[in-house]
Amino acid sequence: MTEILQSVIPYAVKMDAALPGIGPLDADDWVQSDDAFAGQMALRDHIIATRPDDVVAICGASDAAMNDVLAAVLAVLRNRPAYHVADDHVIRPDGVHVPLSGPPMITAARLVQEDLCLHEKHGDEHVMTAAVLCFPASWTLKEKIGKPLSVIHRYVDDYDQNVARRVQRLFDGVQIGRPLWRYNLLRYQSPALFHPRLENAPRQDDDDGQGAYLRSEHQALVRMPASGAVLFAIHTYIVHDPLV
Repeated sequence: MTEILQSVIPYAVKMDAALPGIGPLDADDWVQSDDAFAGQMALRDHIIATRPDDVVAICGASDAAMNDVLAAVLAVLRNRPAYHVADDHVIRPDGVHVPLSGPPMITAARLVQEDLCLHEKHGDEHVMTAAVLCFPASWTLKEKIGKPLSVIHRYVDDYDQNVARRVQRLFDGVQIGRPLWRYNLLRYQSPALFHPRLENAPRQDDDDGQGAYLRSEHQALVRMPASGAVLFAIHTYIVHDPLV
């Protein structure tokens, strides 16, 4: 298996980071780019092309919200010199041409390293209505799509009713142009970026909390400016722990 690793996680991490642990981000910093860009993007393109049913899902998403996601990504990339943004295509820093004529969620996900999970407010909770999830860390999109936040996180350790209320308040309160972020930190024996696991499946040896690979998700909440939907953007960092 080819390892696609970053040289460093660019923020201080610890294993016992409390939920939800949210902080502010500059307006465009929810889109991250790093030294694993070419490798991660090539793998993302391959997974989307070869197993779309596993990594792409739409369940009740509005066209306005999905178009909003692509527009928000393009607005950030127009300020990134490494990208060339034309009217009908984008040239990524790795030289790949991505046409802008395809489905907006897939197009957006092929432009950035982030997995993109779109949430829209239904009743009292936000529901995941569309997503492109190429790099799951021991979960599957098919078990989460169309579900509210409280159900999505029901198997997350320490995600009790108090945390659920706080997370919902964050989704309700995130402002346009003022994204929020948190991180997690996991230890794996495998460096695999595509690492799904069903909710009731036992943990395997390679995700038992041991091993030489540290995996951290930079998780951003971004209010979409036109539709009001909330985008949950996940940038995955995997590094080799030099102490192991």
